[in-house]
Amino acid sequence: MKYHVTLLVIFSAVLVWSGINPHDYFTWFLEVFPAIIGLVVLALTYKKFKLTNLLYTLILIHSIILMVGGHYTYAEVPLFDWLREAFDQARNNYDKVGHFAQGFIPAMITREILLRHKVVNGRAWLNVFIVTMSMAISVSYEFIEWFVAELSGESAESFLGTQGYIWDTQSDMLYATIGAIMALVLLSKIHDRLLQKV
Repeated sequence: MKYHVTLLVIFSAVLVWSGINPHDYFTWFLEVFPAIIGLVVLALTYKKFKLTNLLYTLILIHSIILMVGGHYTYAEVPLFDWLREAFDQARNNYDKVGHFAQGFIPAMITREILLRHKVVNGRAWLNVFIVTMSMAISVSYEFIEWFVAELSGESAESFLGTQGYIWDTQSDMLYATIGAIMALVLLSKIHDRLLQKV
C-alpha cells in the first residue's frame, strides 16, 4: 500500500509540474488525458483487480513520458533537442520513446490480464495475442491522432509531432511493436515470478 501511495504522489507531482506553463494547454490536455484516464481506471479497479507492483511502476513511467511530452510537446523535449544536435539527427525523437512505451507497457498489462484470467492456452499463442493487442492499441491511437488533427486543423500539429516526417505514423506503430516484443523478452520471467505471489 505504501508503495502505491508513493507512486500516486509521484504521478501527482509530475502532473502538476507538466501543467505549469506548458507549450500550449490544448496539446498538454491531449497528451496528459490518457494518463488521467489510466489513473481513474486503476483507482476504480484497485480493490477488485490489483495489479503487480511491476505493472503499477511501468504505468507510472508511461504516464511520466506522456506528461513530459504534454509539457514540452513531443517535438521539443530539451534533452532530445540536445541529442538531435549531438548525433546530427533530422528531428527530435522523443515521440519514439513514447511510442515504444505505448507497446511496452500495454504488452505487460495485456499479459497480466490474460494470464490471471487464463484466457489463452499455451505461451506461444499468449505472446502472439499480446503483440497483436499492443499493435491494435497503437493503430487505434494513430486513428485518434488523425481524427483530432482533422477536427482541430493546424492546432493539432504539436499533438501529432510528425516534424515533416512522412512515415511518422508507420514508424510510430513499428516502435510500439518493437516495444511489445522487448517487454516480453525482457520481463516475462520476472513477471511470472511476481504473478505467483498474487
